[in-house]
Amino acid sequence: MSDTITTLASKLAEDTMKVMDETGNDRFYVEVGEMLGASSQTLEEAFLTEIRVRLAERKARKFVIQRLAEHRSKMKAIEKQ
Repeated sequence: MSDTITTLASKLAEDTMKVMDETGNDRFYVEVGEMLGASSQTLEEAFLTEIRVRLAERKARKFVIQRLAEHRSKMKAIEKQ
């Protein structure tokens, strides 16, 4: 895949995620993907990959933060004993 496509897909995914965060529409990327697919399947695929990676990272980061908070909570409970 060309650097241009990767760069464009990454920037578009970043901007799309910002719109999703601000509007609360967590499926907005689907609309953007459909619009892209009508004119460039290559860019659509690169964009959707960028979106999936970002969504997966958010989910994983939330999981990591939750586990750390649980651990710290347990440690505080032990210290109080």
